Amino acid sequence: MFTTTRALVAVVAAGVLTTACGSSPMQMPSSSAMPESSMSMSPMAMGDGLAAQSGGYTFKPASNTVTGAFTFQILGSDGRPVTAFEPEQTKLMHFYLVRSDLTGFQHVHPTMAADGTWTAPLAGAASGTYRAYTQFVVGGQSEVLSQQVTVPGSATNAALAAPSATTAVDGYTLTVGGDKPMAGMSHQLTVSVAKDGKPVTDLQPYLDTYAHLTAFHATDLVFAHLHPQGTVDGDRGGPTLTFEAMLPRPGDWRMFVQFQTGGVLHTAAITIAAS
Repeated sequence: MFTTTRALVAVVAAGVLTTACGSSPMQMPSSSAMPESSMSMSPMAMGDGLAAQSGGYTFKPASNTVTGAFTFQILGSDGRPVTAFEPEQTKLMHFYLVRSDLTGFQHVHPTMAADGTWTAPLAGAASGTYRAYTQFVVGGQSEVLSQQVTVPGSATNAALAAPSATTAVDGYTLTVGGDKPMAGMSHQLTVSVAKDGKPVTDLQPYLDTYAHLTAFHATDLVFAHLHPQGTVDGDRGGPTLTFEAMLPRPGDWRMFVQFQTGGVLHTAAITIAAS
C-alpha cells in the first residue's frame, strides 16, 4: 500500500557535459521522402536529481527493495497520486536505475494504472545499492525525483573506467567531442558514431531523436540529461549528433548513450571528466 506524504520543495536535475575532443556539428540530409520532426528542447529541470520531493511532487515507491518490476506513484502537494502527465521525448515517464558504482544502468518507460500507480518493467539487476530516478513533466515543468533502492544480496563494486573520448558497443565506436567541459556553463557536446572504421548514417529515431544521453556524477550520482539539437529525418541519422550540455559540477561523470540501428537499441557507456 502507498501512504501519502506531503511534498516539500527541493531541487531536481538538469544539464550535462562535454569533452575536449573536437568534432564537427550534427550532419543531417537536406532532403527526404519522409517528414522531418524537430528534436525540440524539453522543459529543463533545475537541480541535481537527488531529491525525492521537489516542486510540490513526491516520488513514492511501493518498496525500496527491488525484486522485479518496480512500482511507484508521484504524489502531488495534496498527497494524492498525480495522473495527468505531459509527454517528454514521446513518453509520459522516464525511469532510470543505476548502481552506486555506475554499472547496471537501465532506462525504461513505465505504464500507469488508472489510480496513478506506475510499473517499471526492469530486467534482472545485480545485487547492490542503486538509485532510481523518475523524470516527468507536469504543468509544463520538468521534474527529476529519485530514491535510493536496494537489490538484495552481497555485492562487490566495480572500479570506474578512466575518462576517455571513445567507447565501443556492439561493434560500434562512439567518439565524444565538443567544447572543453566547465561546470555550470552551457556547452555543445557531439557524439560521432562509426562502424568498421566508417561513419554510420543509418541511425533510427529513438524517443524523437537519434541518441538519448544520460549522465551521473561519479561521486554522488547527481543526474544530468542532455538535450538533442537538430531534426529527425527518417532512418538517416549520423554520423555526428549535437547536444546542448550544462554540467552542474566538476569531476568524473558516467554517460550512457542510447541509439538505435536496424530496430536494435544499443547502450554505450563512457566516462567524461569536467573541470
